Amino acid sequence: MTFLIIFLIFIGIILSIYSFYVERKITASSNYKAVCDINDKVSCSKAFTSKYGKLGGLPNSVYGVLFYLIIFFLVYVGNFELLFYLSLLGFLGSLVLAYLLYFKLEDFCLVCSSIYLVNFLLFLFSWIKFYG
Repeated sequence: MTFLIIFLIFIGIILSIYSFYVERKITASSNYKAVCDINDKVSCSKAFTSKYGKLGGLPNSVYGVLFYLIIFFLVYVGNFELLFYLSLLGFLGSLVLAYLLYFKLEDFCLVCSSIYLVNFLLFLFSWIKFYG
């Protein structure tokens, strides 16, 4: 189970770094088209550059990388109780962001949805690890 959690952390970090990269490229050049931009309804750029794409002036991707690094540290030290509670917080945050993405922005972001899935699986596996 620990291996799966570490694998998910790795995937989460990669997705967060990619979203940061796309957000920076879009900011630098309005002509940039990300691989994850398929059409008007399936666009990661729309999500990353929306008013919901930042918190406190920092892109959500920065918080994502920090979140996954903290999760990794908790796995490393074996604190599965705190891992469970932090992953629950990440999952609840993903639910809020998913609502904003799908219903407010009326968009589907492949990268965002993948991150939501990673956060759900982290929550599920940390629950199994802590309570199982």
